[in-house]
Amino acid sequence: MAQPASSSVQQARQLLADRLRELAKEAGLEGQQLARRCGWSPSKVSRISTGKTQPSADDIRAWCRACGAESQTDDLIASLRAVEGMWVSWRRMERTGLRRAQESARPLFERTRRFRAYSSWLVPGLIQTHGYTEAVLRAVQQRRVPVDDVADAVAVRMERQRVLTEGQRRFAFLVEASVLSSSYGDADTQAEQLERLRSLTDGELPHVSLGVVPARLERERMPVEGFWIYDKEQVSVELVSGYLTITQPSEVQSYAETFATLAGMAVYGERARALITSALDSLR
Repeated sequence: MAQPASSSVQQARQLLADRLRELAKEAGLEGQQLARRCGWSPSKVSRISTGKTQPSADDIRAWCRACGAESQTDDLIASLRAVEGMWVSWRRMERTGLRRAQESARPLFERTRRFRAYSSWLVPGLIQTHGYTEAVLRAVQQRRVPVDDVADAVAVRMERQRVLTEGQRRFAFLVEASVLSSSYGDADTQAEQLERLRSLTDGELPHVSLGVVPARLERERMPVEGFWIYDKEQVSVELVSGYLTITQPSEVQSYAETFATLAGMAVYGERARALITSALDSLR
């Protein structure tokens, strides 16, 4: 699968390529000499050293051995793993089930103090009800995960919601109005979820903001992919084929600006409550 077009991923790959190229230079090796020592074609050395091809862990071991820099191997392989972690396909993330994918996010949620989440297709996980979460994860499991550990995954996600009431954290959630009528599970499940959202517009949790972006003509900004911003350090984006982690400051800022634009288009309080109530009435 091709890597997504993200400068965060590309920059990380380029930094790794630059470090490998520096090792060869320090060892006094030209491309052809390095290729002979590794048993590769010169074109492979060129592709790796320019960042056009991402090396494997074995490639890094061979490169370091050829340069007499075995002490650098572990550090460079760790850098490779970091690059690989920026883009993870759902198949790879969920190959052993959904619980592991849910648990992997726990440290990030625990260390974050300011959360911003935007969704154009479902309610963000931290404010989902148990039934809604079960319906969402069951749909995911049936579509792409052979292991059925939905009950365990739901329990992990529900436990993670404790961050809403622990510590000095702030939360800003934005959802498109279409989310209010996008049903997961049966009518009772959707109604319970909408009641949960309505309670947040009442100031139930003063450190939590919920905005609804109304459907309207000639919008300033069209709906975009769902994303989470963790403090000012990281953005997580869920795409059809996988999960993208963004840490490049300029890209994080771009998502922050998009969030601010969408937040300015959203309605809050009584106006958001009215939209949620309308969606509830349509169910009944």
